[in-house]
Amino acid sequence: MKLTRDQIEKLAHLARLEFSDSEMDEMMNDLDKMLGFVDRISELDLKGVEPLIYMNPEVDKLREDKAEIRITKEDALKNAPNRDTDYFRFPRVLKDS
Repeated sequence: MKLTRDQIEKLAHLARLEFSDSEMDEMMNDLDKMLGFVDRISELDLKGVEPLIYMNPEVDKLREDKAEIRITKEDALKNAPNRDTDYFRFPRVLKDS
């Protein structure tokens, strides 16, 4: 697949990039090489090849999702600079209108 200069300019615009004429030529050559490499995949016999989902055979080991108290209110509030009985207190940010 050969890219046109218009396609490169459109990609550059979408990516918010600006290229000089020489940089545009380099970009066209580089993208042509990349697309040529990807296009070579169509030449391969991929029947029976499963898509790669994970890079390694391990699967995420997730913990069971259960509610538990890991820290008490007192422990959470003990280093707070300003607190109420059960809450952190902060200075007012928004003014009443």
